[in-house]
Amino acid sequence: MDIISQLQEQVNSIASLTFNTFGTLQRDAPPVRLSPNYPEPPPNPTEDSANFADQPKLMSAALVKAAKQFDALVAALPPSEGGEEAQLRRIAELQAENDAVGQELQKQLEAA
Repeated sequence: MDIISQLQEQVNSIASLTFNTFGTLQRDAPPVRLSPNYPEPPPNPTEDSANFADQPKLMSAALVKAAKQFDALVAALPPSEGGEEAQLRRIAELQAENDAVGQELQKQLEAA
């Protein structure tokens, strides 16, 4: 798999981890009293508070690991050559080469 595909996969992994982390925190967070004007929220009897305390640590560790893997993939990218002008010049060269090959193929198609 090429480096760009690996980067795309890693971004998808980070997005999935983030989505699941926020969803789990929203679902499992204990209720909190917003104001003294509101009644005390009922306790959440199904949630083990010790388990909930460990979840954010585990999830944040997974996010940090995924971000570090992404950084390693970015570091493995080849350096750009000559900046934006050189890249635009190279794109123009490749486009011209592509056009020439396309014309040659068209001539061969017409000859056949």
